[in-house]
Amino acid sequence: MSSNDEFTLYDLRVEVVANRGRMMCRERIGDYFEVKSGTISMPAGQGFPLYAMAALLPLLPAKQRPTHPNDWMTTDSDIACPDVHCGAVFRISRTTTRTLRHSEESGEALPGASA
Repeated sequence: MSSNDEFTLYDLRVEVVANRGRMMCRERIGDYFEVKSGTISMPAGQGFPLYAMAALLPLLPAKQRPTHPNDWMTTDSDIACPDVHCGAVFRISRTTTRTLRHSEESGEALPGASA
């Protein structure tokens, strides 16, 4: 491709960092998963609570992208478990950056790109 179609995303680590009460889904402090590009991975033999994952998923694509320094997505990283009876706190941390190419991630051509 003749034009530069690169973009940058952050890799993320989502970790259980605190217990403010009873851990309802048997998560443990230190449990985590990682997001690299569009892939979620976790250590062998470790699970992650389904409902907590469902609550965290909508935040991850925004957290992967560079944001303005004053944007709350830049500064805020701790998320409470969505279960009001659970005390788990999850932290979304940006770990490193990754350069990707639009042509390898999308079936749509960039506007103005030659076929």
